Amino acid sequence: MALFMDTRLLLRKVKDLRFFTPRRNRVKAKWAATPTKHPPTSLSLQHFDATYSVQLGKLWPSVRAAMLSERKYGALLNNFSHDAILAELEAQGCRNFLRDIDTKGHLCLGQESEVVADVEYSGISISKASDVDGHQPSPLHLSPHIKCLVFPRGDITRFKPARPDVCGLLGYYLMDAASVLPCLALNVQEGHNVLDLCAAPGGKTLALLQTQSVGFLCVNDASVSRTLRLRRVLNSYIPKSLLTDQKLRITCFDGTKWGDFESNTFDRVLVDVPCTTDRHSLMEDENNIFNKSRTSERRRLPQLQLELLMAGIAAACPGGEILYSTCTLSQIQNQTVVEQAIYLARENHSINLQVVDLQPLTHMFSKTFHFAPDLHLGEMVIPHLAANFGPIYMCKLRRLT
Repeated sequence: MALFMDTRLLLRKVKDLRFFTPRRNRVKAKWAATPTKHPPTSLSLQHFDATYSVQLGKLWPSVRAAMLSERKYGALLNNFSHDAILAELEAQGCRNFLRDIDTKGHLCLGQESEVVADVEYSGISISKASDVDGHQPSPLHLSPHIKCLVFPRGDITRFKPARPDVCGLLGYYLMDAASVLPCLALNVQEGHNVLDLCAAPGGKTLALLQTQSVGFLCVNDASVSRTLRLRRVLNSYIPKSLLTDQKLRITCFDGTKWGDFESNTFDRVLVDVPCTTDRHSLMEDENNIFNKSRTSERRRLPQLQLELLMAGIAAACPGGEILYSTCTLSQIQNQTVVEQAIYLARENHSINLQVVDLQPLTHMFSKTFHFAPDLHLGEMVIPHLAANFGPIYMCKLRRLT
């Protein structure tokens, strides 16, 4: 009888799952946090449905489905690592998308900006000429050193975490493969002085260094914590001999003020601005720009982006080139910002800018990425279920005066 009673008591305890939870971790239900009624991910989806259904039209349903699915990554190979990573990844079925190109696009690379026109958008006249006031754009040459491997279209296999080599350097950096395109479009040549104005977390900085063409690189981010993360990334991938003050400068300044103390200096400027980061906003509630407490910050984004682009334009030397990029589909944060910057640069600072045609680049990599059709300014990778990269918007400007 006693044994029977002990068994009933044991069964009662087993049915109560708290019996298996350590006492220090037990929480009464009434003390638990209440779920947010309108989480930021839900608010962002509502906002995107209202905005992008108008902006993208029939494209939005397929883009929406892709953005709500698992994204694809690329492995940016670290040329400074001693491990034979390339052969290992190719054995897994990966391919270097920089070598899997459309031949027609490749033939057009030397004719990067052949269209000569002054086009007016939203009342702003924008020069898209290839030869203005005697300035001839340099042809686009892809660095043979940079390699980014991706799995084939439709293959959503995940990359394994990179391993350190004998020197402690990691073999590859995982990032959205479309994020490499702004670095390619920037067209860094041997010995160029380059500014990465909003560099953290460091993926594009690494891509620039992999070209092995940069003479001097200045990387900046306004956030202290993000700058520390940037330092950790660089120390994990780049030999200390290349992180000297003669080759690299890491700063933590307000990028909008850059033109005030270092203007007319850099051959190439990358302005990869903070934005709504559409994929993150849809998938993660943590650090989400659509959190109600960050509404004013989100509304100010276009103004911040404009100020950063203006600072990047001021930092470039005459004849230098500026690449503006975001990871959002938003026209207000993309084309509108560029239009305003071109107008303000001309009217307020007497700086004439030329829009460089990037269509040869998009034709070249059409096998890997899906690009938005008929953008009046710049180019944009849009997510697609078969090639789930992006969104990445980029527009290249050349400073004439």
